[in-house]
Amino acid sequence: MSIGHPAAAATPVTAPPTLGQLFRAFLRLGATAFGGPTMVVYIRQLAVERRPWLTADAFDDGVALCQVIPGATAMQTAAYVGLRSRGVAGAATTFVGFGLPSFVFMLALSAMYSRAHGLPVVVSAFSGLRAVIVGLIANAAVSFGRSSLRQWSHAVIATLSAALFGAGASPILVIVLAAAAGWALVRAPGPKPVGAEAPPPLPPTTQPAAFILGAAAMGLAALALADRRLAALVALMCRIDLFAFGGGFASVPLMYHEVVG
Repeated sequence: MSIGHPAAAATPVTAPPTLGQLFRAFLRLGATAFGGPTMVVYIRQLAVERRPWLTADAFDDGVALCQVIPGATAMQTAAYVGLRSRGVAGAATTFVGFGLPSFVFMLALSAMYSRAHGLPVVVSAFSGLRAVIVGLIANAAVSFGRSSLRQWSHAVIATLSAALFGAGASPILVIVLAAAAGWALVRAPGPKPVGAEAPPPLPPTTQPAAFILGAAAMGLAALALADRRLAALVALMCRIDLFAFGGGFASVPLMYHEVVG
C-alpha cells in the first residue's frame, strides 16, 4: 500500500523529536483515533507532512512492513514512527501515547456497561453500535481490497478465504492456508531502482528488545503464579494478536471464535 506521492519524498527531515514531543503528538492523535486502519493516513500527515520526522519513502516502507505482520496496523505504524525517530524508547513512547486514550475510554465504558447493561436505553444503544461496527468492518474490507488486491491471485485467495470463513472454518486455519496459497501463487514485486535513497539506519534495538521480551516473560510467569485466570487471558490475547494479520479488524473474528465460539 502506498499512500505517499512523489513530491513528498523530497521533503527534508527535521531533527529527531524528543520523547516528550512524540508522546504529546501521539496522545493528541490517539484521542481522535476513530476508524481503525484509516488512522494511518493521519499518522502520515503528522510524521511526514506537518512535522517531517520521516521521509515519505521511509514511512511507506514502514506501513508495508506493518501490514504484513500481525496486529493493529495503526498502532504498529505509530510505534514505527517512534522507532525510526528515537529507537526502542521512541517506539514505546508513541505506542503508549497513541493507545492510552482508547484504553482509558474502554475502561470507563466497560465500567458503565457492567452497571447499566440491563437498562432498555443501553440495550437499544448497543444494538445501534453493533450495526455501526458491521459498517466499519465492511468499509475497512472495501478499503483494504482496493489497495491490496492487485493481482488475480490476490482476488482468488481473498474469495476462498471469505468462503472458508463463511463455512465456519477456524480463522487460524484460514490464515495458514492463505499464507501457503500466497507463497505458491503471488508474484513478488521487483526490487527498488538502483540509486534509490536508503533510509537512515535504525538505532540499536537488539539489547532493548531482548530486555522487553525477558521482562514480559518474567511478568507472565509471575502473573501465572499469582492468578492463573489472568495469565490464561493474557496468553489468549497474545495468541489472537499473533494471528491477527490485516490490522485490528482482523482480530474481531479471531476473538469471537476464541471467546464466544
